[in-house]
Amino acid sequence: MNSVEQTERLAPSSILQGVSYNPIAELSSKQQAELPHEQSHEKIFRALKEKVDTINHETCDAGDENSFFVCDLGEVARLKHYWAKLLPRVTPFYAVKCNPNLEIIKRLASMSTNFDCASKSEIEKVLSCGVAPERIIYANPCKASSFIRFAAKNGVKKSTFDNVDELYKIQKYHPESELLLRIVTDDSSAQCRLSTKYGCKLDDVPVLLETVKELGLNLIGVSFHVGSGASDFSTVTQAVKDARDVFDIAESYGLPALKMLDVGGGYQFDTITEVAGVLNAALDHFFPQETHADVSFIAEPGRYFVATAFTLAATVIGKRNVSDKESMIYINDGVYGNMNCILFDHQEPTPRVLYHNDQFSYMDSNTSSKVPTEACKNRVSMWGPTCDGLDCVSSEFYMKYDLDVGDWVYFSDIGAYTCSAATPFNGFEQTVDIIFIDSAL
Repeated sequence: MNSVEQTERLAPSSILQGVSYNPIAELSSKQQAELPHEQSHEKIFRALKEKVDTINHETCDAGDENSFFVCDLGEVARLKHYWAKLLPRVTPFYAVKCNPNLEIIKRLASMSTNFDCASKSEIEKVLSCGVAPERIIYANPCKASSFIRFAAKNGVKKSTFDNVDELYKIQKYHPESELLLRIVTDDSSAQCRLSTKYGCKLDDVPVLLETVKELGLNLIGVSFHVGSGASDFSTVTQAVKDARDVFDIAESYGLPALKMLDVGGGYQFDTITEVAGVLNAALDHFFPQETHADVSFIAEPGRYFVATAFTLAATVIGKRNVSDKESMIYINDGVYGNMNCILFDHQEPTPRVLYHNDQFSYMDSNTSSKVPTEACKNRVSMWGPTCDGLDCVSSEFYMKYDLDVGDWVYFSDIGAYTCSAATPFNGFEQTVDIIFIDSAL
């Protein structure tokens, strides 16, 4: 039987008809007042100010004025609690690649969060924090043979795959694996697409299931990823429906009943409420609790947990006036450093003024604008410190103040896919200081 015939072919929108699920409405007024991020600002500003106040640009040693992060671990904790409110059926496995900082891993581990690892090094780092191997999924569909052996040696069993050759490697090096078949999704609306590289087409599922059965491997579930920054959430519904099809096909092949669905990553705080409503409705429709109580649901959120927890501060190291109201500003971090997210993750960080003319301006939303305004008339292009012309943080922004060398700017919500991919290009330091605070205390 063709996979599309396994369950009723419903338009994704029809599943949500009559659904008025609003996770926020279920929170008490006190809980709503404690939504992530809003509690952080006072302590973030204090940390930023204390650090900047210690730096004398005229006498400091080389590198003392480097850019730096402030990380609010309390924000991470609140986001974990918030996830549990919004998606009670879905257990998060934090995507370590997003930000592999040990303090982040330790805080999430202490809150019973599990982990999505993509390499030997990530598995090592998580295990070094005392996390049991059962709490790790090796969610890389194409792994080096030596890494598979490493996972076997360290008891990491849960793993994803999407092709026949991977199954033969797993059978040879880690036959005790608990496998999840990753299927392709429609990620055409996503900023970061993954189905161009990973995922099995539904028409190819039977071949993989036959191979699993032939090799005597342990298939426990299905996984998918609709990409990061998706704008069409109906793809989530369709992906859950396709996953249910695979559950049914596996049963028709005589395989043991599947017991896990991995709904992937790409979740963002600014859209999590809407996504949660769509995902919860899809899970309730295709995997109702009364008939699928034995199926567990997991996800691989990365940026959701850390993006808003990090603030980056950088100082102005150079300036070139183009006209009376236009200048080129050079700061000591850029796309080869902690703002590589501009190139690799399609982010557009917003520069805001932190310190100018002996005054701090944190949380003044009127210090910068994408377009000229009455308050922001100084047009700037902002550049990183390397000698590469691609090292452009922003080609056009409008600032309230005419920034000078020694001033500071900051970038909020910059904890995802930033420091994890920084490079030492041009000899600039790959890592910078991270000041940890906890606004939950």
